[in-house]
Amino acid sequence: MIEPDSLKAVFFDAVGTLFYLTKTVGDHYALIAKEIGLNLDAKKLDAAFHSVWAQIPPREAIDGPRENDDKNWWHELTDHVLREAAPEVSELDRDNFFEVAYEHFAESGVWELYPDVIDVLKQLHRRFQLAIVSNFDGRLRVILERLGISEYFDHIFVSSEIGTDKPDPEIFRRALKFLHLQPDNVLHVGDDPERDWHAAAIPAYPFSN
Repeated sequence: MIEPDSLKAVFFDAVGTLFYLTKTVGDHYALIAKEIGLNLDAKKLDAAFHSVWAQIPPREAIDGPRENDDKNWWHELTDHVLREAAPEVSELDRDNFFEVAYEHFAESGVWELYPDVIDVLKQLHRRFQLAIVSNFDGRLRVILERLGISEYFDHIFVSSEIGTDKPDPEIFRRALKFLHLQPDNVLHVGDDPERDWHAAAIPAYPFSN
């Protein structure tokens, strides 16, 4: 249990904790498809996305940032989604779709803050270091800026840059080591039982600086 006097920082997950998609993934994918002249079914795209997402194997932690800010990884994921939901789509169209989609998910209006997020961040920022620990990539900084909350975070740790993903506790260990903090100095706030609650439950032990 964290003692109140020992708390020095609060970590946050990003998607599903601070903000959310304004529509389903399938709805967004269908809009993107229309931009490049394709008429695809939003429900099929949504089902395919969640099916593909559930089958993604965990990745081993590496010592540094992942290649190309994980853009190749996202390309492969969307390619699988389109192959499952719309096998008639050509390889060229799948490539075009991905390039538009990659930019789309950093645009204004795609994400929306949960109510009271700004008020909570304002209060916490007066007392604690605030950081984000997220399975995302560098686009997260643009999203936070456009949502008007980037100023509240002292550090942003994203899996593409830190080289490991939740639920591997290593992502939290590396964030703690960077900040020279112990596990009992930090409270993590997230929405996912496995990726956030269990992964962040790191036993307290000395970190080498």
